[in-house]
Amino acid sequence: MRQRNRAASLFGVIVAVIWGMTFLSIKVALREFGPMSLSLFRFTLASALLAVLMAGTKTSFHLAPRDIVPMSLSAFIGVTLYFYFENNGVLRLTASESSLIVGTIPVVTILAEILFFRARPDKLVVLGIGLSFVGVALIVLRSESATSSPIGYLFMGGAALSWVAYGFITAPLSERYPMLAITFWQMVLGAIGCVPFAFVEQQDWGRLSAVVLLNASFLGIFGSAIGYWLYVIALEHLGPGKSSVFINLIPVVSVIASFVILGERLSALQILGGAIAILGVYLAGKPARKR
Repeated sequence: MRQRNRAASLFGVIVAVIWGMTFLSIKVALREFGPMSLSLFRFTLASALLAVLMAGTKTSFHLAPRDIVPMSLSAFIGVTLYFYFENNGVLRLTASESSLIVGTIPVVTILAEILFFRARPDKLVVLGIGLSFVGVALIVLRSESATSSPIGYLFMGGAALSWVAYGFITAPLSERYPMLAITFWQMVLGAIGCVPFAFVEQQDWGRLSAVVLLNASFLGIFGSAIGYWLYVIALEHLGPGKSSVFINLIPVVSVIASFVILGERLSALQILGGAIAILGVYLAGKPARKR
């Protein structure tokens, strides 16, 4: 059991590194890809690889007729709509800023539970929520992107709200299907949802550079197929609480990698804001982990 938990923890760290790096790959790939053409490429590739993983693990492809609509809705919101917002946000912001905003999604989820499901937060949760929003405010206030392209933050806000809605819609499905099967169908249906948007972009598929294709392939192979697969393993062995600790590492990985690889610079106040936001996410999720 301990060895399995250690392996699952290692997978959690690997996932945090992979998903932290995806913000850099999105930034590079969007130099030549349209936002939704990139999503179409990414999730078509991921769907093919997940089909192989499902066959290898003998996971059933069966989808009951009654679940086609909720599965399609979860795919549209969690894949098509989420990455419409995220890719357009990353296009206008730095990879560092984008990852820090997305990193507050757990706090937005808790806030939605309080507002719509009348959850009763304790003092630590309230403190965590407050710190997260203070941290985001510091990031935005010192951002050049907030002046040159304020809509970028609106896109990232839309991504956060989409992911929260996706989580609530997916929860009932997770009681009836393995997470690997859910991920496969959501990526297949989400990729189909990207087709009309990609068609409007009129992507020139024949003039993509090797660097851009490599980054787009990284997003499909590692960022989507392998990343989700490893996270499902970590989730099954460690549970949602412990697994969420690794998700908190994603903005840290992204900020450091963006500094080293892309040469992005955050101001001292933004770094402070990012640290406060991450601390807020950790504190808000801590009571849930204890439960």
